[in-house]
Amino acid sequence: MKKTFFIPNISCKHCIMTITRELEDLKGVDSVQGDISSKHVEVTWVEPATEALILETLEEIGYPAENA
Repeated sequence: MKKTFFIPNISCKHCIMTITRELEDLKGVDSVQGDISSKHVEVTWVEPATEALILETLEEIGYPAENA
């Protein structure tokens, strides 16, 4: 699966690094690519990772995703 998430709290490279580190720790997440200017993060994953788990993790670390 691949999906792009809009995360309005992204403001700097540190935000992208934190999101990348936390999501890559999830089993099944293959890649995380973030863009500061558009505030989008593209995530590629396979099971056991799920979109719900990714969204929950983003919420927990203070970067909740919104519908773009």
